[in-house]
Amino acid sequence: MSALGGSVVSVWNRYRSVPIVYRLAAAFVLGVVVAFTVGPPAAALAPIGDLFLRLLGMIVVPIVAFSLLSGVRRLSPARMGRVGGVVVGLYALTTTIAGIIGLGVANLLDPGTGVMLTGGSSDSAQPPGLREVVLGIVPENPISALASGDLLAIIFFVIVFAIALALVRDRTDDETVREGVETFFSLAEAGMEAMFTIVWGVMEFGVLGVFALVAAELAGKDVGAIVALGSLVAVVTLAIAIHIAFTYLLVIVSGLVGRSPSSFLQGARNAMVTAFTIRSSSATLPVTMSDAEENLKIDESIYGFSLPLGSTANMDGAAIRQAVTVVFAANVVGQSLGLGEQVAILLVTVLISIGTAGVPGAGLIMLTVVLQQAGLPLTIVGFVAAVDPVLGRVATLNNVTGDLAVSTLAAKWNDAIDLDDGVWASGDSAPSGAPAVDD
Repeated sequence: MSALGGSVVSVWNRYRSVPIVYRLAAAFVLGVVVAFTVGPPAAALAPIGDLFLRLLGMIVVPIVAFSLLSGVRRLSPARMGRVGGVVVGLYALTTTIAGIIGLGVANLLDPGTGVMLTGGSSDSAQPPGLREVVLGIVPENPISALASGDLLAIIFFVIVFAIALALVRDRTDDETVREGVETFFSLAEAGMEAMFTIVWGVMEFGVLGVFALVAAELAGKDVGAIVALGSLVAVVTLAIAIHIAFTYLLVIVSGLVGRSPSSFLQGARNAMVTAFTIRSSSATLPVTMSDAEENLKIDESIYGFSLPLGSTANMDGAAIRQAVTVVFAANVVGQSLGLGEQVAILLVTVLISIGTAGVPGAGLIMLTVVLQQAGLPLTIVGFVAAVDPVLGRVATLNNVTGDLAVSTLAAKWNDAIDLDDGVWASGDSAPSGAPAVDD
């Protein structure tokens, strides 16, 4: 019996050693096989998939609240100063641009058009106007917003409350008050750690949940749904390529720093390749810092603040992923998105990206938040899980590239970069028409 138990533990450990994203992808493939071989009877698996969706819905509001509190804690006004303000402002701006590019490319190319999924339910009520969306950001009753899952209102209140706590901590002379604020933030950190544990369990069950969702939804359907996922990957990749080329290389590196984009890419290549390989901005951080110091010649006073912050709060790739995926989701369920809804999606996408880093299965969890805001069925999460390894790689590459581009510009504005050394002095001069650089 003990030998059997040891074998079971060994098999379980080997199973767990496979990254969750690959197990989810395998579950998707197995679900497709069952759907196309068994046919309509596979729809009996639907309750298992529904349970997975309920578990995802359960963790949305706590993750939003705890992750935003933890994120704002790192943006202490005492730490930020002038450099911090510039870096945070640039991160917010590039993430907003990323969301706009994602929505623009998705609306232009309409990924998922022509494929109709029937699983789940969407909110078919009259889309809110832009005025209602803007006014709805401010909750009349924060407790009511938490209870009803009004995500925009929750995000607004939590950010305002967290900033107020940080200001009180930095300005008060009362040690008791300061300790109380730190205790509150520490409770938020502990809550986030607890959510990590819950998310781990949900994503482990998600392997079975994704299998059941896909098998039940595709039972009796053709291969068009699989082709639609290819269009999702293509549109996300295109939007990320546009964002890197336009925002980072053309506007920041060439236009504002005044240097050749190829020099920047040469200096950032180690971090970019590592990010694409391991799919983690945080795990790539040592390589990113090495590229910043050794190749791009950015002073540690800049990258020591900007890169750790960027690895957790600058998620341009995530913003593009969520923006494109929500349009894809609307297309495959036959729901149109009005201007007001898309503005709300953009706001949620930008704000929630602060909490994306460090969460196991982060892209799928944050997709749940955005889909809920748009009134779209969470069934889409099961389908996107199949291509999450690919989407995660290109998004992480985008995030790390953005961290280095913003750090380069912040260093230039604060005279904390040596543009006569490293890749900048490799013979790749400033492009024609670029502003003069004061070395």
